[in-house]
Amino acid sequence: MPYLAITTNVPLEGDAADRLMHEASTLLAESLGKPERYVMVSLRPNTPMLFGGEPASTAHLDLRSIGLPESATPALSQKLCQLMQRMLSITADRVFINFADVPRALWGWNGRTF
Repeated sequence: MPYLAITTNVPLEGDAADRLMHEASTLLAESLGKPERYVMVSLRPNTPMLFGGEPASTAHLDLRSIGLPESATPALSQKLCQLMQRMLSITADRVFINFADVPRALWGWNGRTF
């Protein structure tokens, strides 16, 4: 149910992409109290991006989940920014995050909706 899309202009080599996605998946499962088997993470590295008119390292994260409470977003923002800093050396002021609470009827999986 949680889906995190990470888009960044940082190029990733070797297994760095896999490590980032695995760490993000674990972080979301633990932070949202959801089974990791339902967490999906996608990654688009090396994407041409500008932020504030500058091409320095940056990232846009889009997190969607069923039952995502607004009260959880400040802590999630902090944790996700820390992950971007640790894994990609992107400072928090160069990360945008969109959060979306998706209604159950608008989330499909396994030939049905939740």
